[in-house]
Amino acid sequence: MADTASTVSERLPSTRSEMEARLDRLIRDNRFTISVVFPLVGGVLLVASRLGLLPPPLAFNAFLILLGTAVMRSPLVVGTLPLFDRRAVAGVSGLALYAYAIEYTGVKTGWPYGEFHYGVDLGPTVEGIPLGLPIFFLPLVMNSYLLCLLLLGERAENALVRPLTVVLAVLAMDVVLDPGAVALGFWVYPGVSPDGGFYGVPLTNYAGWVLSATVAVVTLDWAFDRHALLARLSRCEFMLDDLVSFVILWGSVNLVFGNYVPAAVAVLFGVGLLRTDRFNAGLLRPSWLR
Repeated sequence: MADTASTVSERLPSTRSEMEARLDRLIRDNRFTISVVFPLVGGVLLVASRLGLLPPPLAFNAFLILLGTAVMRSPLVVGTLPLFDRRAVAGVSGLALYAYAIEYTGVKTGWPYGEFHYGVDLGPTVEGIPLGLPIFFLPLVMNSYLLCLLLLGERAENALVRPLTVVLAVLAMDVVLDPGAVALGFWVYPGVSPDGGFYGVPLTNYAGWVLSATVAVVTLDWAFDRHALLARLSRCEFMLDDLVSFVILWGSVNLVFGNYVPAAVAVLFGVGLLRTDRFNAGLLRPSWLR
């Protein structure tokens, strides 16, 4: 028994760098499953739930939604983990609190996104706000920020170009996300008919996202060293795999429900990933075929 405990202890990482290296290897060895299989299966389950093809225990199962989302977020989390110091923890924590505060304000007052309510159980809530909200909100901004850093190159040094481009990218991501979420019934805008607004989403929602994106970009600029982010991106090929999942999941959901403009915008994000060499053979070929 003592020998077994000793063996287990030896296998556990003893330093932060060892833990980060093991997590890197875990994500790298499972890229295809995490970033292709999970969004495809998730998309099928969500559409089947919306169409009433799954029984109640499985239809829009909150645990499965949160688990699937957490798994798809894991490349981004592991990719940025080595960059987390006290400043980064403070910045991300502040953004999480901001996400709760602005969502609570939105649910209670209709500002700034427009009057809405949740139509699907997204897990435990506090005052009507899902506890898992940060894993839905923060990656949208972080993925946009990282993609824009890569695409802008030296222009990312411009203090006006960088935040403006990231805000527009976050807005474009919501152009993909919200129509798909409304089609699935994740949230409902009671003042907008299914054929009204932008695929059932009020235009005020996007004005609200300009505000939230601006706050988030300013916070990320303060919390993270851009040059350290770029250095990590250059040696961590899976760091934007969560955006690959986003393109596959929400692009396909929008396509199924006839939301062709949001689906086309999702494709544009895929093109952006191609330009940064993120749709590469290491991702598209599972480890068991190598």
